[in-house]
Amino acid sequence: MTPAETLARLRLARTEGIGPATFRRLIDRHGSAEAALAALPRHAERAGRPLSAPPAAEAEREVLALAKLGARLLHLGGPGYPDLLAETEDPPPLLAVLGDGQIALRRQVAIVGARAASAAGRRIAEELAAGLTAAGIVVTSGLARGVDAAAHQGALAAHGRTIAVVAGGLDQPYPPENAALQARIAAEGGAVLAEAPLGTAPLARHFPRRNRIVAGLSLGVVVVEAAPKSGSLITARLALEAGREVFAVPGSPLDPRARGSNDLIRQGAHLVETAEDILAHLPAAPRPLPLFRPRPAPEPAFEAEDPPAGPAAAPADPAGQVLELIGPTPVGVDDLVRRCHLSAPVVRALLLDLELSGLVEPLPGNRVARSSR
Repeated sequence: MTPAETLARLRLARTEGIGPATFRRLIDRHGSAEAALAALPRHAERAGRPLSAPPAAEAEREVLALAKLGARLLHLGGPGYPDLLAETEDPPPLLAVLGDGQIALRRQVAIVGARAASAAGRRIAEELAAGLTAAGIVVTSGLARGVDAAAHQGALAAHGRTIAVVAGGLDQPYPPENAALQARIAAEGGAVLAEAPLGTAPLARHFPRRNRIVAGLSLGVVVVEAAPKSGSLITARLALEAGREVFAVPGSPLDPRARGSNDLIRQGAHLVETAEDILAHLPAAPRPLPLFRPRPAPEPAFEAEDPPAGPAAAPADPAGQVLELIGPTPVGVDDLVRRCHLSAPVVRALLLDLELSGLVEPLPGNRVARSSR
């Protein structure tokens, strides 16, 4: 990856309205971030809304600010980017890393749970983390209050390695009382990872995105105390969707904090009392999923202003034809190709334009649906 392409990827990833899935589709369609940036004005015209990448100088300032902090960027498809995370449905195009980013390539287990954890919950998180690190496993969590912090502390106390994935920028420790813990993780052989740029304050909508990274990095996720509909259960669901193992520590039925973890066990999660219970079920690798790799050359792009001529020409409004087939119920892209009688590259190009216009929402499993926004 050339310096120019690296900078172009940063600019594309920081473009408002382009999320991880759209980033991948743009790279997939155009072959490089440089080509995708050059095509943004055309996409914006079709989408009917602005798509303006930040200037190169702004991207360069971000890189310099990270370096001043002692951090650097990992690029999807580039050296040092965690393979397991790259295999997930929507891996972050960029990860800022503070500390030893190489440990993100090692086998990891995530330990997550309630913020208002009981003393017993915090103790079991610490003991599980210590036992896992003794076996050479990196312990990953989200640096939140309660179980997350206990897991990081348990790993550090056992002189093990731990990774904290934060919801905001690396310069915005959250919660504030864990700022010292974040600094200690980076200083003692661990790593702190962030998808958001520097200066981003963690907001509620950022935490589910943080959770998908925690799940994606790990071979398995251990839930210690989780109320129903909690963020920890979101992490467990994301782990299942990524083909990872799910573990849960049982708790008293009288404690509301145990209802979520107990329910996971009823649904088939591995019951955990000690680190050995995790190690016994930990695979060498997750169940195989498609691995994203940038294409060496772009696919033929469909240009709405240059429709093919002759009797076999596509409909005058192929985008409208595709959109008409998409409703609120998810539909497979392959099914759309069959039903609208357009080539697969054409349909993918049209879906990209519809997505950028906010009309269509991409979903896991190569499916799409009408946007609910």
